[in-house]
Amino acid sequence: MDHFLPNGSTLVIRRPRVEDAAALLECFRQLTMETDFLLYSQAEAMRFSIRDEEDFIRQYLLQPRHLLLLAEVEGQITGSIAINQSRFEKQSHLGELGIAILRSHWNLGIGRRLMTAAIRWAIEHPSMEIIHFGVLANNEKAIQLYRNFGFLECGRLPQAAKTIDGSYVDLITMAKRIKNP
Repeated sequence: MDHFLPNGSTLVIRRPRVEDAAALLECFRQLTMETDFLLYSQAEAMRFSIRDEEDFIRQYLLQPRHLLLLAEVEGQITGSIAINQSRFEKQSHLGELGIAILRSHWNLGIGRRLMTAAIRWAIEHPSMEIIHFGVLANNEKAIQLYRNFGFLECGRLPQAAKTIDGSYVDLITMAKRIKNP
């Protein structure tokens, strides 16, 4: 689907193709260089190969229980969102969400549009009832976005992440029921 951004650019939200592996890996590596809000470090991101990324994309293409969407602006992958259904039968009603957007494309409404598309998919999912995720407590803009979508804080793990400068940050668990049982 096409969206128009405040800066005049066109945003396309779409499923990935295996051919996107190099661009998606480059986006991921860039994300780890420009923000400390991800749990992956830059060194960890550099260990992934294009083949690893192709396999990563194939997992989503072959598994209808999971979702991966790309945000593409003027032909460049600028972010992604994923929802992974729990592999445990007792937790099959849960979907874990992850989202990331390049800093150069923050504050353009891309996160809101990705969240809207992912939540719509989850609502249509046959067994998913709750979406949850962890977010670093210092990622205030993301937390506000999630609150705007009705996600509530349901737990906190103190000092769960150690930042580049050596300080610790709590990990907040947020969740939202998208369907009644």
